[in-house]
Amino acid sequence: MEEPLRYMALGDSYTIGTGASDDSHAWPSIIASRLAGATGREVALTNPAVNGFTTDDLIQHELPQARGLKPHFATILIGVNDLVRGQTPNRYQANLTRIYDELAATVRAAGHIAAVSIPVWSYTPAAADFGGADHVARATTAFNAVAETEAVGRGFTWIDIGEASQSGVGNPSWLASDNLHPGDAQYAAWADAIWEALRDSWTAAASSS
Repeated sequence: MEEPLRYMALGDSYTIGTGASDDSHAWPSIIASRLAGATGREVALTNPAVNGFTTDDLIQHELPQARGLKPHFATILIGVNDLVRGQTPNRYQANLTRIYDELAATVRAAGHIAAVSIPVWSYTPAAADFGGADHVARATTAFNAVAETEAVGRGFTWIDIGEASQSGVGNPSWLASDNLHPGDAQYAAWADAIWEALRDSWTAAASSS
């Protein structure tokens, strides 16, 4: 009997699915379901993400789980809480270097790791509480540039969900009731963009795992 494909999704509230109506609408759950459907194999999703986690928290709490699990596939979306707490891009880069290097040594192959951008959230009403739309937009762009450089340099798949995160603004289910986190419709749009980027490579890799 084939072992399940182990998929680990590391991150913060965006990964755990804060704002979704239930766990099945979090984008990692959607990706796991689509991977199972595409491969005909059981996919075991591990999602240790926690609301409010920073890169420091991920290093302390999530990386040890990754080392123990040794997943076949992994995604990582982290950084927005570093940003809102005033972390500098240089410090963010230092932490990402450690996170990405440990993941590259833990997951079966670098091509099985996807780094997902911080979404565009400057348009949300809650952005006013974090320096305003312009500040949020500039900081998000700077952090994403760091993450993309570090990810691509290691052979990870870089997935920019900026367009997807704005594609349904005005849809009643686009934002959660906190006016910050995505609702089900937005998480579904993220999942579509992420799966489109991963489908071929992850499906092919699963056949040899």
